[in-house]
Amino acid sequence: MTPSPPLFLLLLGLVGAQATLDLRTAAAMAAGLCKTRPTDLVFIVDSSRSVRPSEFEQVKVFLAKVIEGLDVGPNATRVGVVNYASRVKNEVSLKTYRTKAGLVRAVTKIEPLSTGTMTGLSIQFALNVAFSEGEGARAKSPDISKVAIIVTDGRPQDNVKDVAQRARDAGIEIFAIGVGRVDMSTLKQMASDPLDDHVDYVESYSVIEKLTKKFQEAFCGKRAEVSDLCATGDHDCEQVCISSPGSYKCACKDGFTLMDDGRSCSACSNAATDVVFLIDGSKSVRPENFELVKKWINQIIDKLDVSENKAHVGLVQYSSAVRQEFPLGRHNNKKDLKDAVKKMAYMERGTMTGQALRFLTESSFSPGQGARPGVTKVGIVFTDGRSQDYIGEAAKKAKENGFKMYAVGVGNAVENELKEIASEPTGEHYFYTADFKAMTQIAKKLQINICQDEDPCECDSLVKFQKKVEDALQALTKKIEIMSKRIALLENKIV
Repeated sequence: MTPSPPLFLLLLGLVGAQATLDLRTAAAMAAGLCKTRPTDLVFIVDSSRSVRPSEFEQVKVFLAKVIEGLDVGPNATRVGVVNYASRVKNEVSLKTYRTKAGLVRAVTKIEPLSTGTMTGLSIQFALNVAFSEGEGARAKSPDISKVAIIVTDGRPQDNVKDVAQRARDAGIEIFAIGVGRVDMSTLKQMASDPLDDHVDYVESYSVIEKLTKKFQEAFCGKRAEVSDLCATGDHDCEQVCISSPGSYKCACKDGFTLMDDGRSCSACSNAATDVVFLIDGSKSVRPENFELVKKWINQIIDKLDVSENKAHVGLVQYSSAVRQEFPLGRHNNKKDLKDAVKKMAYMERGTMTGQALRFLTESSFSPGQGARPGVTKVGIVFTDGRSQDYIGEAAKKAKENGFKMYAVGVGNAVENELKEIASEPTGEHYFYTADFKAMTQIAKKLQINICQDEDPCECDSLVKFQKKVEDALQALTKKIEIMSKRIALLENKIV
């Protein structure tokens, strides 16, 4: 197979206010560059009978890890914990522990109540008791934040809407975390605005720990006073960051041009690329998250140079079966492409990722389905869970065929499977986040470019040269075939 030009996909990080803490922000915390605003923080934790003991242990690990990332102290962050089921128990008061070690020890000793689910009652308790000055809360002030983080896995047996509104009116910022079969409308009734920042969902308690970094960011990243954003790496410039007081701007190296997004740099025009999205439409994704997946696809399409001669895009959805939504080359402008993506209907069944990968290698990138000879082939696989069939052979074949494979996993996706799908080096070709809402941030950071040459000016010439070589080889092959036929005819005449 004719080698295709090198492909570089730049992903600066899975970072976003809705889902993860950028490692650079963590570095800023470690370096003492972040000064958190004084905060009274109360965890409100559901320990009803639907929460198994082992799952409750995972909740406690989550709480402990969030606490480890906080600036705990009487003049910084004070932490309380409210435990609830049919009744409410004040496990840790804001005034009780002034050190992380003491707080973590107290959290490890909390036992589940294992009765009903009176979420409204727990919010009322937090408003009247946990956030009272008698329990260690500080007097209301613009300089002190009041924050509640609610963790629940079910439908409440009482009303939450009105009491949550009273809590928000009292100045309490509410984050709502839902697990498993939680009622999403209840989470939205409880949480503060904007809901995208304050509502989180995970498929099971086994992955709740991965939300830890989101809340560390909420208390450092969002409230940080960072002296130099460029120095801490807390920026999204592709090449050069220029610092200014409390802000920054991006620039490019010599020979590169700053793109319209104000952060990306272009060395050459994008050469022709065939891009196929392979999208998990299994029932675990859930309808509301599937809509986020479609928005994510369209955000990436916005960054491609879609045209007859440049980027072509195809879309395949899979669950227990594989369904081609549209082949490469059917839509050659962004508007038509994005409209087609929006019309994609959710399949909602199993997770046969191996079968989908075989379809990609055997059909999606074939000339009969619109693939162009000699053009770079890019496969972007999205999944939210473990495959129900074997993926190894199909993943290997895709890479052996010269396809550049990228794997994006969310929630219960298995990182070993993502790495098996991804091209080398795997660190640059697979990405994982715990939360679907983080996908919008992935799309903002993702660019598909053809060249990463030492001399960027040679990029287009290299691609054009390779195309000419391919054309010349094809012409030579045809001439050889004609010559072989003539020789065969001559041999027959001689005989």
